[in-house]
Amino acid sequence: FPYTTLFRSFFKFVETVWGKQSLDENLDFTAEAIGRKSSESSREAIRRFFSNDFFKDHLKRYKKRPIYWLVTSGKQKALQCLIYLHRYNEGTLSRMRTEYLIPLQGKIPSRIESLNNDIEHASSTSAANKIRKEITKLEKQVEELRKFDEKLRHYADMKIKIDLDDGVKVNYGKFGDLLAEV
Repeated sequence: FPYTTLFRSFFKFVETVWGKQSLDENLDFTAEAIGRKSSESSREAIRRFFSNDFFKDHLKRYKKRPIYWLVTSGKQKALQCLIYLHRYNEGTLSRMRTEYLIPLQGKIPSRIESLNNDIEHASSTSAANKIRKEITKLEKQVEELRKFDEKLRHYADMKIKIDLDDGVKVNYGKFGDLLAEV
């Protein structure tokens, strides 16, 4: 799952288990437990945890033999997806590409175009500069996704099979630099 799907699944889980009426209270509790910053809402803290800290914590917990594998497009973090080892099959990478990567490649240029229009209506120079900075970041992500698409297509075409009996280390190695370093 890409992290946005993970966030939604987590929120839905909390809502289902403890009820809609106590959702905010439970999200606040969770955010405090994972170290919410003073400037963050509970949802922002949880999003930050899943985006930045979950995989690091997972690696520590599983002694560098993760059962969730982080597929990452690179330094710009344009796309990050977690694959659950036990649910992986030969079509997982193709599905990731068609359901997540390709749609994202279409959305980012649209966002850049929208931001370019916003520059014209910016209320101040600092607001315009902030928008330009975001555009630059998005342009780097577009390039990263273009390169990542080639790599992901290559691995998806290989239809890599894994054998759970081989262990995480052997199976993880079959994916080369597609997965985050362990």
